[in-house]
Amino acid sequence: MGELDFQNLLIVAAAGFAAPFALGLVPKLRLPAVVLEIVIGIVIGPAVLGWVEVDDPVEVMALVGLAFLLFLAGLEIDISALRGRLLRSALLGFAVSLALAVAAGFALDLAGIADEPLLIAVILASTSLGVVVPVLADGGEARTGFGQLVIAAASIADFASILLLTLLFSGEATGLDAKLILIGLFVLAIAAVALAVAGAEHSRRISAALVRLQDTSAQIRVRGAFVLLIGMVALAEQLGLELILGAFAAGAILNHLDMDDAMTHPEFRSKLAAVGFGVFIPVFFVTSGVRFDLDALFAESSAIMAVPAFLAALLVARGLPALLYRREFDDRRVLAAGLLQATSLPFIVAATAIGQDLDLIDAATSAGFIAAGLLSVLLFPLIAVTLLARRSGAKPSPGVVEPA
Repeated sequence: MGELDFQNLLIVAAAGFAAPFALGLVPKLRLPAVVLEIVIGIVIGPAVLGWVEVDDPVEVMALVGLAFLLFLAGLEIDISALRGRLLRSALLGFAVSLALAVAAGFALDLAGIADEPLLIAVILASTSLGVVVPVLADGGEARTGFGQLVIAAASIADFASILLLTLLFSGEATGLDAKLILIGLFVLAIAAVALAVAGAEHSRRISAALVRLQDTSAQIRVRGAFVLLIGMVALAEQLGLELILGAFAAGAILNHLDMDDAMTHPEFRSKLAAVGFGVFIPVFFVTSGVRFDLDALFAESSAIMAVPAFLAALLVARGLPALLYRREFDDRRVLAAGLLQATSLPFIVAATAIGQDLDLIDAATSAGFIAAGLLSVLLFPLIAVTLLARRSGAKPSPGVVEPA
């Protein structure tokens, strides 16, 4: 094994620190930190200054960052709330969204803007749950019927998109039947892990040990969560599935187990968020900027023109289904819901990387999609917060919207 060089990782880590700190100095600028992190990555990467390249330490940290990002997204899903009318509305909305996404994918293919319409459709059907939750919380809507419906819709979109990406575009050269069997085995493994962990935590001896060690240097609950995350990622990899499915499943498992107040810690999720957003996730976003192929985006005018087309496709595929909510909510909330549902970036970054690895999309298409995702994160949540604030008569609070 050759000697590792941490110079690139140092610059990436410094960029991850600089982005939110710079925004914190200008609190009235409501710019998501993730946007600046990717932009700084582009500037320090080969596309502009050439200060950084993605070597082994950066690659590993960025991969763990992606896993942690999906893990925290899975942790946001309230499985117990997905029932009855809420579940039916969210499922209907996603069904309409998926149909529109498929239509948009084929339209972009016919227009010569992008190839592989099914992959494009899966990308368009996603929503950034990590953006939706804090925006609704800032607007005081997270626990209202409106907020719960939007969160449920985003949760289903996240989970279904990851599942479809794994099922249809896994890197393993296996048929659809084999992938279905593998996913079935993975679901059984998830159930077994959940039952085993729940059973262990209900043991008085184990529970007492967890309480005794949770606030010491052991930070035992955080370590256990990390073991669960890496374990589910490793299991997904061994079964030939995408690591993002394993990471998302780990978060969903932990969220389900974390419902019992007697079995958890009041600061447990804050600790996990601190580890994810404080250490690993910024490396993923900055590295995504370093990898961003700016030359491919500006090589042809058609590539630049594809960016508004992709942004419009996101609005059509995820925004239009919000019209289904008009019977229950006023026009401002419906418009805000459509904008939040059309906000997507982390999944776009992951899915386009998989598409490039499989030679399904080229660098220009990937760069165009990521640019559209950046614009969606930059514009849509800000407009949605403004709409919700106007409805309530309050001013949107200044600060940085930090999407997961």
